[in-house]
Amino acid sequence: MATTGTTGTTGTGRLGRIAEAVREAGSIGVAELAALTGASEMTIRRDLEALAEQGVLERYRGGARSLLLRGEEPPFALRAGEGAQAKRRIAEEVAGLLADGEAVVLDSGTTCLEVARAIKGRRVTVMPLSLHAVNALIGAPQLTLLVPGGLPRPGELALTGPLTVASLAALRFDTAVIGCCGLNARDGLTAYDLEDAAVKRAAIASSRRVIAVTEGAKLAHTALAFVAPADALHTVVTDGSAPGEELDALTAAGVGVRTV
Repeated sequence: MATTGTTGTTGTGRLGRIAEAVREAGSIGVAELAALTGASEMTIRRDLEALAEQGVLERYRGGARSLLLRGEEPPFALRAGEGAQAKRRIAEEVAGLLADGEAVVLDSGTTCLEVARAIKGRRVTVMPLSLHAVNALIGAPQLTLLVPGGLPRPGELALTGPLTVASLAALRFDTAVIGCCGLNARDGLTAYDLEDAAVKRAAIASSRRVIAVTEGAKLAHTALAFVAPADALHTVVTDGSAPGEELDALTAAGVGVRTV
């Protein structure tokens, strides 16, 4: 991905800022995006072309209009590069919370994919709910890999549907590592997609302990589909960008909070 430009946000982080700005505004000009990101207008035009190829927006002369509604999640490929260092820190923290010999169900999403990479060398049994994570864990010498049935969502490759739910219902896990689209003490854990929410609920129901992983910004967000109340979570692992008032509210709800 091109990172050429002036000072300011670079690479995939810049793409995320541009995609969010276009979605919030509905449509926006190249000059405005250049001022927002500190990149050159030439760089912004290249970024807009890349985002158009991902189906995030539509180009027009001098700017772009969003193809994502406010309640839709950005594509996996765009999210995968955002906040990569924070996601790796979260993943390492989660890996430290897991004991050798545990049975773990691992949710879909980009942060959970980092968790998969962090535990690849561990002696644990893992059922990933994403083909991205399945692929990351194939060949791990000590790890026992269980693959559920289900229908992979395009791009996301998250496994959903009755086969996935049935696979989860047939097993009992020590720990569920669950990704978040939104999380706060008032609205609980939420997801953009109704089928994804059903799978998350099934994973939680089949597990003794629930660890939620999320970037800090999602602690101020609520998505469409309710998954579980905040007090259904044992631990939340997030990064230092999380709003302090949201962390305090989760702690008051009895949730253990770890920031990295």
